Amino acid sequence: MTRTPSRVLVAAVMSAGALVSVSACGLIVGVGPEPGAKEKEKPPAASHSAAHSAKPSPTAPAAPPPLTEAQAQAALVTQTDVGAPWAPTQGAATWRDGVLKSHADVPECRKLLEALYTDDLFGADATGTRAVVGLDDAMDQTQLRYQVLSLKPAAVARTLAWMRTLPKTCAKFTAVTERGTLQNVRVDEAVLPVVGDDRQGLRITFTSATATGEQTLLTLDVAVVRVGEDTIALSHGGTGDVSADTTKAFVQVGAQRLADVRKQPRLRV
Repeated sequence: MTRTPSRVLVAAVMSAGALVSVSACGLIVGVGPEPGAKEKEKPPAASHSAAHSAKPSPTAPAAPPPLTEAQAQAALVTQTDVGAPWAPTQGAATWRDGVLKSHADVPECRKLLEALYTDDLFGADATGTRAVVGLDDAMDQTQLRYQVLSLKPAAVARTLAWMRTLPKTCAKFTAVTERGTLQNVRVDEAVLPVVGDDRQGLRITFTSATATGEQTLLTLDVAVVRVGEDTIALSHGGTGDVSADTTKAFVQVGAQRLADVRKQPRLRV
């Protein structure tokens, strides 16, 4: 019998109800004068100017304050949300050093490997509130690292734009681990739920052969979603069954959780 690894997560999405994206687009259509209307029916120029100047100019709504540490922690998806077989992480998976700690000749691909190994897609100069949680699925031998961040919009936009280029610039490349193992790496775009204001997902696979000729495979899903002024980022990977549905469910539950936290009174540490 095949287990559906995203069952609990999908149930959480269903119980949460339909997600409402925090981004919405509206179209304002101007209404001109009716056909045949006479020019003299317009108000005098001076009166129009006075009325126009008296009307306050619209101003953009002020950006919400950055997340507090307490808010970021409250927005995390935890083991309580997802249930068994997920459990708090027991530490970094062995494949993090064995596979992700590797070198590629192409600069952009080398940058990707460094970001995956450090679990930081935004760079050290992107400062702001950050909260992180790690979960392990012992049944499928996968690991999740989930982050809630409140960074400068420019840093998030830069990361999303860079991620969109990777399925082309790093579609297929080779990397060498510290032990000298040659890996074939493939980067594909991953479809994410339409939540938040902007999003990008990647599925990255590493294949290699052991000294005895046995084939090895590591699959890693990476996702970044901007929700208003805040961001969620996750990596979900392992040497077992890495379910794309589970990744999507984490994204969907996480975006809703973050939006809900923003609606609550401001939490303080």
